[in-house]
Amino acid sequence: MQAKGTTMQYTLNIKGRLMDLSERAVMGILNATPDSFFEGSRKQTEREIAERANEIVAQGAMIIDVGAFSTRPSAADVSEPEEMERLRMALAIVRREQPEIAVSVDTFRPDVARMVVEEYGVNMINDVSEGGVTGIANIPLERQMDEIPPMFRMVACLRVPYVLMSVQPTLRDTLLAFARKVQLLRDLGQKDIILDPGFGFGKTLAQNYEVMNELERLQVLELPLLVGISRKSMIYNLLGSLPDDALNGTTALNTIALMKGASILRVHDVKEAVECVKIVNSLNIRP
Repeated sequence: MQAKGTTMQYTLNIKGRLMDLSERAVMGILNATPDSFFEGSRKQTEREIAERANEIVAQGAMIIDVGAFSTRPSAADVSEPEEMERLRMALAIVRREQPEIAVSVDTFRPDVARMVVEEYGVNMINDVSEGGVTGIANIPLERQMDEIPPMFRMVACLRVPYVLMSVQPTLRDTLLAFARKVQLLRDLGQKDIILDPGFGFGKTLAQNYEVMNELERLQVLELPLLVGISRKSMIYNLLGSLPDDALNGTTALNTIALMKGASILRVHDVKEAVECVKIVNSLNIRP
């Protein structure tokens, strides 16, 4: 990462190749689950997973994010062995269909992270638990001990980029938690860290929009920012609709997030997000 004027230029080390985030990137979601909140994202058969992986790449994403444990409120619990089994099936297909694409896995379990990196060469771990605070959306924060989270030790050992997602309610709390946890990761030797403010996690509807309104303040930490608001309840509850009707709102918020400094958009609708990136890049808007 290097600074050029007031614009931060970020790169990620993906198996020795540098992924340039200066023009922003899109991460396409592939859910190997039966109960993700957006029905259109659920892929369970070999054919569905293959088609989705190929679609994500064809539409211009640079990363595929594979998940096997729904974190929506009231989602069914998934045991660690079952999560691993789902991921083994999905990752084998993704690697067969798209061997060159960067692959991220959405998990909060350290042993799952180790398995996917060691067995399938996964390039990035996307941890929605802020290092073990909580793994399910809108579950009250647990009291954290002072020891280093096991996931932090694991990703530092695996030497892959790590997405640290906040489950804090406000931007102030998010900044404080990020500053402390980034230092813990740095002390362990973790190189590539991506920050995710965690829209929909530990926040009320109003708090989600308060964080979005001040999103550019996260750049003080000088790390790439991932934003995942695709079809989430902060959109469809505000508009009085359903996830199936939330694409227009998603596109609007994705555009705002890019203008406020997002380097990566995590989305269900890759084509529309890629178009957002192209338009914002053409305006040369840098917060």
